[in-house]
Amino acid sequence: MADAKSELYELERIGAVPQKNSGRGTHAKGDGILDPFCVDVKESKKSFTLSRAVWAKITGDARLSGLLSPALKIVLGDEGETKMRIMAVDETMFLEMYNAWKFVNETEAFIKENEELLRRLADG
Repeated sequence: MADAKSELYELERIGAVPQKNSGRGTHAKGDGILDPFCVDVKESKKSFTLSRAVWAKITGDARLSGLLSPALKIVLGDEGETKMRIMAVDETMFLEMYNAWKFVNETEAFIKENEELLRRLADG
């Protein structure tokens, strides 16, 4: 199921740059880099078990790659099936992403609500 070609495909889907030798070297850890993430891809037909040891390795690889944030891409599904793709990040990064999303949405709502006022201020 999982091979270098499918791993490369999964990294390309999210815009990550593949690491040479997929983390086998002393410096290039993880499967790919998508700033600020060090991405590890796990593929399986039916299930994937995330353990403390697996997450510790992914986190360690991210730190060795330059204090990047760890991200795990889990791909479930057999050939010919629709794949289920899940991204896992730690809670700190999740909250950071949520707060950024919330800020953008609140800013857009403020602009929309105050469009006329902002236009008048811009016109002088």
